[in-house]
Amino acid sequence: MSVLVAMSIPSFVSSAARSFGLPCPAAGLLYRLLGPVCVTRRKMSSKRQMDHLERTASNYRQNALFPAQVCGIMRESETVKRLRIAVHPDFSFKAGQWVDFFIPGVETVGGFSMCSSPGLLQREGIVELAVKYAKHPPAHWIHSTCTVGSQVAMRVGGDFFFNPSPSDPSVDLLLVAGGVGINPLYSILLHSIDLLRVNHTSGGRGYNIGSIHLCYSAKNTEELLFKSSIIEACREFPDKFSCEFHVTQQSTDVDPHLQSFLRRGRVTEKELQAHVDPQRTLCFLCGPPPMIETLSKSLVDLRLPKDRILFEKWW
Repeated sequence: MSVLVAMSIPSFVSSAARSFGLPCPAAGLLYRLLGPVCVTRRKMSSKRQMDHLERTASNYRQNALFPAQVCGIMRESETVKRLRIAVHPDFSFKAGQWVDFFIPGVETVGGFSMCSSPGLLQREGIVELAVKYAKHPPAHWIHSTCTVGSQVAMRVGGDFFFNPSPSDPSVDLLLVAGGVGINPLYSILLHSIDLLRVNHTSGGRGYNIGSIHLCYSAKNTEELLFKSSIIEACREFPDKFSCEFHVTQQSTDVDPHLQSFLRRGRVTEKELQAHVDPQRTLCFLCGPPPMIETLSKSLVDLRLPKDRILFEKWW
């Protein structure tokens, strides 16, 4: 991962404090940042792909729309950029949720899952988004126009999240990702690691998470985002966390440090079976719809209750 540009967070926060002090971030700030907003209802067409707002119209959304500023840009892969974004002090989200992403001068509203943890937000006032290149206007803007200092606005939404209370029953997490569907699951993974650390430092008074297993599939190892951090987590918590990377179109040699984690081909029902306990497993899936549909059926066949199978389809 190479860092392209960065700026100090405190300088942005101090210069924006007066704006952030407004009682209603969704009103005056939105107007000043984006200009007048017009929402048009368009007739649906079977030939036109639904945009983010249409796809998620029935999902939960927070009421507040917050201003934000890009404070760092990193390249995660040849096709994916990661943004570090400084946000309003009242901004909050749950691990796994997404944001409506408003860009000045761009009519289309983007929809991107956070790939950072709520803990990073609490510690640094930062959220992170990893966005794959596409011609879709918001993604194209991120890859072609966005710079450190770019101002945007964001609103949190989504019913796909992991946010246990300390007193909740312990669960074993099974996280299954395809491509950039890793983003919300990486947020959940990082949050789970934070929970493990809190429980350890508090003498067992935090949430007692069970095991965590990640199945992550991509075309090749270059497109496996966050792989180094994921491997580090496996080594830090070997009794709690395990992972298997799947590649479907690998044509080059594989780095030696990845070899023991790597599998050729797609995620299979047989692999899932080893990590499914109908009484304890809670499964989160995110990726292309065909993958979600196939693996959801496999999990049901393995007798995992449907209310323990949570999924997000993004394209």
